[in-house]
Amino acid sequence: MKILLIEDDPTIQRALSKLMEKRGATVVKESSGKAAIELILQNNYDKIICDLMLQDIHGFDILEEAKQKYSSGQIKKMFIIITAYSSTQVLDKAASYGCQLFAKPFDDLPKVLDIFVKKL
Repeated sequence: MKILLIEDDPTIQRALSKLMEKRGATVVKESSGKAAIELILQNNYDKIICDLMLQDIHGFDILEEAKQKYSSGQIKKMFIIITAYSSTQVLDKAASYGCQLFAKPFDDLPKVLDIFVKKL
């Protein structure tokens, strides 16, 4: 399982990465949304876990750019949005992509990690 983790908070990035690696995943970490787009277009991942509010761009911008490579069905299966800002508007927009969305802090971390590293 190869996962791209796009998260600009170093503490959250490090913690999630270590926890997923303990569950057997290979995790590629990126804090820049623009750099993450390049990684997505040039590499293959089983899952892409993307923070919504990044320093440089919005997580939904990354989803839009991923459409250059992936179909809507693939995006729905591959992408997981994580955010501390789970307003109705954000939930609706994530639903329009068909992506799962998890609010930070996670209510049930072990369950969330199982979803993150579960094979498609």
